Amino acid sequence: MDNEQLEIIYGKNAVIEALTAGKREINKILISKNLHSDAKLNQIKELAQKNGVIFQFVPAEKFQQWSEHVHQGVVAQISPIKYTELEDFLEQEHKHASLVILDGVEDSHNLGAIIRTCVCAGVSAIIIPSRRNVQINSIVEKTSAGAINHIPIIKVNSLVSAVQKLKNSDWWVIATEASAKDNYYNINYSDMNFALILGAEHAGVSKSLIKESDFLVKIPMLNDFNSLNVSNALSAIIFETLRQKQITVV
Repeated sequence: MDNEQLEIIYGKNAVIEALTAGKREINKILISKNLHSDAKLNQIKELAQKNGVIFQFVPAEKFQQWSEHVHQGVVAQISPIKYTELEDFLEQEHKHASLVILDGVEDSHNLGAIIRTCVCAGVSAIIIPSRRNVQINSIVEKTSAGAINHIPIIKVNSLVSAVQKLKNSDWWVIATEASAKDNYYNINYSDMNFALILGAEHAGVSKSLIKESDFLVKIPMLNDFNSLNVSNALSAIIFETLRQKQITVV
């Protein structure tokens, strides 16, 4: 694979998760010669050897090009994420499952945090648009702490078209909207497949998607200071769905 097609992931945890998941082709792992051995570094070397992945010890100066990232002296050259096709996802059997649809989320750290939350909450997949939304990058991967390797990411050209396909496949669509009549905990999530749409913090969910939604929900605020970011909003709603399903998280 050409280097131009490779992405870089940074930090010990992200590299360990990529090696453990085995869903991404890892070209090479670079380790700073100044790095002292510890349990995580030993785990990286053991996993790399087990999976036949090359790792090299390189001068610390090599890492100056990644100084804006928290790399911990470890980076991996990795193939781009393999996106899941929506049609393939819908062909699978789903019962009382959940999807998250992101409409215009622009911050990489938010997307990484969302992915991490979705994996912890057992969300079946995440749908993002191919434009006007942050794409998967090294910051997203780092912020997700490797969770990106444990959930399908579906990229579509049209969110409206994707929502229509979901509805035709008996998924219910729920959008967050600050002026909604229903609070998020007033909806019964326990007996349906549902897709939850969250929008950008400054713009919210687009009108075209609001029109396609079966339910609109809001998170009640005690004052007019509406400051929850999109990853926090997702956490509140998605774990309420787990509470309703009476799933015990161990």
